[in-house]
Amino acid sequence: MTVIEKLANNRRTLENRLQKLLARPVFLIEADVFALPCGCCGITINTRGLQVDDLEIFEEHIKEYLKEASEEMEIEPSFLFARLIPGTSEIASLNSRILCNRCYMDFSRGSGKSPRPDIYILELDRRE
Repeated sequence: MTVIEKLANNRRTLENRLQKLLARPVFLIEADVFALPCGCCGITINTRGLQVDDLEIFEEHIKEYLKEASEEMEIEPSFLFARLIPGTSEIASLNSRILCNRCYMDFSRGSGKSPRPDIYILELDRRE
């Protein structure tokens, strides 16, 4: 299976799982694997129809699904989060990242689920 086929299948599987979990349409309109200049890498999945309430109620399931989607793409994530559209309850994307040292320092300083208005943290592996 090519990387493109694996990514497309992964996106479709995650979308189906979320729709079954929430019992309503949720669309994953784009899935990308990325590598940033800072050294972070991972996947980002742009969403439509996913709300902050969904994360709060089904957080453990969504976190598990996102982690499995990451591992399917051979990404061992240290940071799982949702990017929010500030001022709304809409989720813009689900993200799984392997953090570089600099970004880890930025994110690990915060506390709680939303250290910034555009971030909802599902999981952050703390380094020792």
